[in-house]
This record gives sequence, structure tokens and C-alpha cells, in this order.
Amino acid sequence: MRNKNNRQNGYTIIETMIAVSVFLVVAMYGMDSLLSANLLHQKSADMRSIMDNLSFIMEDMSRNLRTGSNYHCSFGPDTPQASGGTALSSPSGGNCWGIAFEPSGGDPATLADQWFYNVSLDNKLWKTTRLESLSDYVQLTPEEVSINSVSGFTVLGAEPSTTGDTQEPLVTIRLVGTITFKNVVTPFSLQTSVSQRLIDI
Repeated sequence: MRNKNNRQNGYTIIETMIAVSVFLVVAMYGMDSLLSANLLHQKSADMRSIMDNLSFIMEDMSRNLRTGSNYHCSFGPDTPQASGGTALSSPSGGNCWGIAFEPSGGDPATLADQWFYNVSLDNKLWKTTRLESLSDYVQLTPEEVSINSVSGFTVLGAEPSTTGDTQEPLVTIRLVGTITFKNVVTPFSLQTSVSQRLIDI
């Protein structure tokens, strides 16, 4: 009777060690899943930021071209506007590497204040607001973005109505390429069309 009353129930050291070991294994798996989910979320947020940047670039170009005039195609990479500043459409609706234009409020009598967007040989998009100075070029696309040769501008109806052209100027902007971020390559394709606000028909 005395021996029976002195016996105490509880966990043994082995049972406690097993319980702690199971808890640690489950916690490690849960932590690994949490870290993986956090990494995927961070990569997704970074990619979203880059895509937002590209969308902003497209919107900014569209706004400036819409309020500009005297569109002029550039048919080679890293080639500024041809001398004379006359409006020039794409040949047969083809692709231009760059486009020069007179911004809103600019002086049509001079080329110095013309703006120029250009897809360069280093697969980047560049911009200048002073065509006469090659040192004023600014890179628009981030380093993670590589634009291929399919990108560019298609210009229709740029010539003035005095030449017999009756189409309102229309520019199609096309950005196609890849985003390389943390060894992950993601293709993208953006396109929009802009009609000149100033009537020339």
C-alpha cells in the first residue's frame, strides 16, 4: 500500500527528448517554408518594381510625343536626327531605332531643343532633350533590362499636309526584351500607340 502511494506519474527524460526533437523538426520545416515564401515575395516585388518602371517610361514617352510635333525617324542605332529637321515617317511602316521630335513649346526654327529617344547598340533606351549635345543623353531603362532589336518606333503620317500626306501623325512605341534579376530571366513585351495632338491634315 505504501509503495503504491509513493509512485508518481510523469514524463520520462526520453519522452521529453523525443517531444522536443519532433518540435524542432517541425519548426525547422516551417521556418524553411516561411523563408522560401518571403524570398519569392521579395523577388516578385522587385520584378513588379522594374515592370512599373518600364510602364512609367512608356507613359512618359507617350505624353511627350502626343504633345510634340515634327516627328522624324532615325534608321540606325545611336544615330541622332538627320540634319534639316524635316518630318519623316518610317519606310513602309517599318521600324525606326529612334525618333526625334519638337517638344511642346519648342522652337521649330532650331534643332537644338529637339528631343530624341533612341534604342542603342547596348540594348538600352536613351533620351536627350538637347539633340545638339551627345553628352546630355540619359539612360531610361534600368540595368536589369535588355531591349532587343525588335524594339523601336513606327511613325506614320509624319509629313506635313503640303506634301500630300493626309494622315494624322501616329507613333507606335514597342519595347521587347528581357529582365535579368538574381539569375532569373523574364521576357516582356510592351506596346502603345500615340497620335499627335496638333492637327496637321
